[in-house]
Amino acid sequence: MDFTKKKGPGLLLCLVIALPCWFLGKAFPVIGGPVFAILAGMLLTLVWKDKSKVQGGIAYTSKKILQYAVILLGFGLNLSEIAKVGTQSLPIICSTIATSLIVSFLLCKLMKMPSNISTLVGVGSSICGGSAIAATAPVIGANDEEIAQSISVIFLFNVIAALVFPTFGGAIGLSNEGFGLFAGTAVNDTSSVTAAASTWDSLHGTNGAVLEYATIVKLTRTLAIIPITLVLAFWRTWQVKKGSSASCGIFSLKKIFPFFILFFVLASVITTVSTMAGADAAVFQPFKELSKFFIVMAMAAIGLNTDIVKLVKSGGKPILMGFCCWVSITAVSLAMQNFLGML
Repeated sequence: MDFTKKKGPGLLLCLVIALPCWFLGKAFPVIGGPVFAILAGMLLTLVWKDKSKVQGGIAYTSKKILQYAVILLGFGLNLSEIAKVGTQSLPIICSTIATSLIVSFLLCKLMKMPSNISTLVGVGSSICGGSAIAATAPVIGANDEEIAQSISVIFLFNVIAALVFPTFGGAIGLSNEGFGLFAGTAVNDTSSVTAAASTWDSLHGTNGAVLEYATIVKLTRTLAIIPITLVLAFWRTWQVKKGSSASCGIFSLKKIFPFFILFFVLASVITTVSTMAGADAAVFQPFKELSKFFIVMAMAAIGLNTDIVKLVKSGGKPILMGFCCWVSITAVSLAMQNFLGML
């Protein structure tokens, strides 16, 4: 009863915002529900200053519901999919991920940017956009404004890639397989990969073959969430222990280490083992959809906690970082294809 009284109004508010944004995301997949939700929350905050009665539920949604979303996201990751594209795409995937993380790290130092924003932009650019940011943010303790800033940057280059890459790929003479590999490794978010690959299929009459291949490459790339979030989790735990004079027992470890990441990994293992045993992958579809909806709810909460005026004023450096990561990933993806003799 106490939970309902303190958290209920805020949870309901985030749900009410999320529902139309979810359907808008379905109608305009290049933009996506999370972006609509974050914008709706920020716009509402411009006119609604005193949210004290709903703040408890908003905070719960932006933290706990986001963690539940990440756990459910694991049911959409089949680890055995790596074998389908393995030796062909993994060198390129590893190269693009490493490039983005290195570029974001160097620019963080050079431009003196907050490390959390740099990490989120680097991870979002290199792995899978909003989903990677959603998984990483709780691990590194990012606040709502840092998450909103990073999502906005990733969204900008998602849209540009979806619109420009099919024409660019044709201009440089990519094959159907080459463009599928390019889209799957160089475009940030799954929805934008889908949009770019679908456009290529329409232009070249490939009957959906490029979309299918690009999606598999993108799914393989998404699996990088697991090792990267685990490394970041252990790094943060070590840093906190190192900076604390008190010994870190099991109770303090629970507060530091994001154990929801282990449940995320467990969900991925369950999906993999079940499908290998003959279970229909469609069984896990409701969990995947619920995960996406929870992310939209969490982004609505994050938008409600974000000052859009401040976000715009401070957006120059993150956008420059996102641009540099995006261009670097694009160049490395094509260079690796050329080096491996795939162009």
